[in-house]
Amino acid sequence: MSSIAIVGAGPQLGLAIARTFGNQGYDVALVSRNPDKLDDLVGKLTAEGITAAAFPADVLDRDALTQALKDAAARFGGIDVLEYSPLGTFGQVVLTTPAESDYSHIQHEIEFQLYGAIAATKAVLPAMREAGTGTLLYTTSARSITPQPPTADTDAAMAALRNWALNLHKELDGTGIQAAHIGIDATIGAPTFYGQPCATADQISPVHWELHTTKRDHAEQIFKG
Repeated sequence: MSSIAIVGAGPQLGLAIARTFGNQGYDVALVSRNPDKLDDLVGKLTAEGITAAAFPADVLDRDALTQALKDAAARFGGIDVLEYSPLGTFGQVVLTTPAESDYSHIQHEIEFQLYGAIAATKAVLPAMREAGTGTLLYTTSARSITPQPPTADTDAAMAALRNWALNLHKELDGTGIQAAHIGIDATIGAPTFYGQPCATADQISPVHWELHTTKRDHAEQIFKG
């Protein structure tokens, strides 16, 4: 049985990705920092006939994140797909313009976006290399490509993750392992943000499936609502 680990799993995109893969027979490992919310997601997926389990961990705690993914691999016999898309807590994320940005603001976002992705990748990539197959997907806002001044610190960190993911795709070419970035140029379940169109998570999650299956040679796909 194949499996997917979703880091940053939540009730919108994370749940939609879980359903997309779960309905194709994949076991689903859900990783995020809130155990109660994870249990709720597991309950919803289980009720739909999808095998899912919760592995609580904060992406800022590298050891906990690594252990959560190791536990998921042990539970499901390996991780075939890693999807990384953590979302900061609304009201706790400091948004700054380029001129207002402090080192500490950008460092926190780099820790959250890039360093967390690197830790998650290092936890699953060795087994993928040994198997000669696997998929690594990294999801951000399309502001990683077209930044906006009011969100300079988060945009810079997402751009760093995008750059790293595209480079990883090049490095893994020919190994059987796909690495790709998904840029979402839309808001999900919320009013428009800086002119972005609105979209549902269910409209976006097929992009992840395509990059895993029919578009493995693509390093990036941009969803436009």
